[in-house]
Amino acid sequence: MDKVALTAGALYVIVLLRAGGTFAVGWLAGAGARRGRFAGRISSAKFRRAERAIQRWGAPVVAVSFLTVGFQTAANFLAGSMRMPLPRYFAALFLGGAAWALIYATAGLGVLQVLGRIFAERTALGVSVVVVLVLAGCGVVAYRRRRAGPSGGDVVAEEP
Repeated sequence: MDKVALTAGALYVIVLLRAGGTFAVGWLAGAGARRGRFAGRISSAKFRRAERAIQRWGAPVVAVSFLTVGFQTAANFLAGSMRMPLPRYFAALFLGGAAWALIYATAGLGVLQVLGRIFAERTALGVSVVVVLVLAGCGVVAYRRRRAGPSGGDVVAEEP
């Protein structure tokens, strides 16, 4: 069996289990919220309209969420907590999960092979690239924190 096909199959199973599990946790959380102290807020007309919109139009959002980084979990959890019908959710899960698995099995393996070759043939270059990427990430974080400024929650009132 081809290495890409085997990897794609394994990734597909993983994404189905992970995203389906997140959906199930969201479903249970939504059920608990409907019976708990949030039941009054959840029964409002505005919330019910949002829930109906997600139930009807959320499947494309779930499918596309697999092509993003960091939004997959939120989309699957929200679909579960808002009780997206299972046939719509499964269609989105199977389609989006397949796209995710194929992308990561092809492009992801390609990137890993290139990185492996760089580290094997030119270790100093590979280490340099990693160091530059880490420093760039730290710079972005520092820039965002500086730009956000001091938060109002850090100020502590002095007592007399």
